Amino acid sequence: MPPSSRFRRALRPLTALLLAAAALTPVTAAQAEPTAPAAAPSSGWNDYDCRPSAAHPRPIVLVHGTFGNSVDNWLGLAPYLVKRGYCVFSLDYGQLPNVPLFHGLGPVEKSAEQLDAYVDKVLAATGAREADLVGHSQGGMMPRHYLKFLGGADEVNALVGIAPSNHGTTMSGLTKLLDVFPGAREFVDENTPALTDQIAGSPFLTKLNEGGDTVPGVTYTVIATKYDQVVTPYASQFLDGPGVTNVLIQDKCAADLSEHVAIGLTDRLAFHEVANALDPEHAKPTTCLSAVS
Repeated sequence: MPPSSRFRRALRPLTALLLAAAALTPVTAAQAEPTAPAAAPSSGWNDYDCRPSAAHPRPIVLVHGTFGNSVDNWLGLAPYLVKRGYCVFSLDYGQLPNVPLFHGLGPVEKSAEQLDAYVDKVLAATGAREADLVGHSQGGMMPRHYLKFLGGADEVNALVGIAPSNHGTTMSGLTKLLDVFPGAREFVDENTPALTDQIAGSPFLTKLNEGGDTVPGVTYTVIATKYDQVVTPYASQFLDGPGVTNVLIQDKCAADLSEHVAIGLTDRLAFHEVANALDPEHAKPTTCLSAVS
């Protein structure tokens, strides 16, 4: 029997807590500005006239996280990559009706279909044969469905995940509350299916990870922080398989205190590792000094 209206009202504080904690990439800048989307083209990314250079022959597609969007999630990394000569693009995915700005909320399988279509669009515009993908949180995990089940391995050279939810999250134990309150799991799934898809042990993740984490022909890099409080335990972000590089950012600089949000939005050490993953032949060691390079 579905919960009564009174019970649904009682669930709202729990749901609000879970949604807040599960904001796998909360937006922090420009979210209230109606002209925010203009930031992307004016900052040099999402320029469909851009043609990849011989030095950087593949366009970069940036994939935001849950509750993120194509602009706010990338105000730090996109200009960083454009400055280094890349053609950079970013998409919105996982939109829900009547929910502006906050995306990445729909079923992850459907979001992967949107990514598939967007990569096709970028490749057609740039004339490139393959793209490289860089994603934060859900955006680092969701492309693996595209690579594994939608033919993405033929269109993608590399996937770089920043704090990705590759094997789901316990959210520091908060997900257990969904089974304490009858109807809570169904309520969250109905309103934000991407959240339940990312809970450790979900049917979606079980299917995604069975048979191995990787597919042939794609290189994978995971960049994690031990201070992650959202995708927990942080080691669950790492992948196993050929062509995988797992990086704990504190191994590069013990003084780096970035947590889940900061490592994707502002951490220049993480950005430096992204650049290394995209151009391994010219990689330079990441140290604490990379924050000012």
